Amino acid sequence: MRKGSLMLTVMCLIVSLSSLVSNVFAEEQEFPRGESVDVKVMSYNIHHGEGEDGVLDLERIARIIEEADADIIGLQEVDNHWSERSDFQDQAKWLADRLGMFYIYAANLDREPLNEGEPRRQYGTAILSNYPILTSENHPLTKIGNTEQRGLLEATINVKGNHLHVYNTHLALTSAERKIQVEEIIHIADESKGPKVIMGDLNATPESNEMKLMYANYQDAFADQNEAYTYSAANPTKRIDFIFTSNHIETKGARVIETLASDHLPLMTELVLERDEPFTNGEK
Repeated sequence: MRKGSLMLTVMCLIVSLSSLVSNVFAEEQEFPRGESVDVKVMSYNIHHGEGEDGVLDLERIARIIEEADADIIGLQEVDNHWSERSDFQDQAKWLADRLGMFYIYAANLDREPLNEGEPRRQYGTAILSNYPILTSENHPLTKIGNTEQRGLLEATINVKGNHLHVYNTHLALTSAERKIQVEEIIHIADESKGPKVIMGDLNATPESNEMKLMYANYQDAFADQNEAYTYSAANPTKRIDFIFTSNHIETKGARVIETLASDHLPLMTELVLERDEPFTNGEK
């Protein structure tokens, strides 16, 4: 009986200690009410890693991202085993491995391999992130006739407890298609609650008709900069790359980065995410 009583006492102590450890761990995972989080966001059309000098150099792209200290990057014109122009590389994976980031890739063009047994040849967009990517989905966007398929890559990213919805896209070359695609993007983004950022190469200037709906629903991180030109990199005279955010998100330090590593210039801003309610990892 003494042995049984002793064993029961030990078991009770173990349960109590386990409960204490669990509570301490849970408390450590909580984030204080109202604590803001700054996150640096970049949008960059990398032209499959080919610069204005005609040289393919992904390392050059990686250094630009690294030097900018960007946390979340939306990339457009990303090859995945596409062709000789990019040495058949998986560019998103290469950049993520080089930078030590999480990543997702979306193929808007998907072709058979040149030789049986080789990977499929793909071309599309990607998102790199210093923070865990919780969910992702690529939404095909409407195209008219025999034009290039475009898509909206959606990701939910856990930024220190904040679930940030990130949308990355590369819109069509025709105004009629872009108008439809912008409407679709607004509709898709409306399905998610919480802070959002929509970025990419929209192939449209701020005053264009198809951009009116975007400006009616989201704020332009570069709204106070009339000459935030991004194309072409060698002679920037047009602004066709954008970062939009939910209306309640504060942005600061918006800038265009001068580089000839692609035919587009990268742009970035810093988001200030405010948390109204405390919660732990895994909660919404």
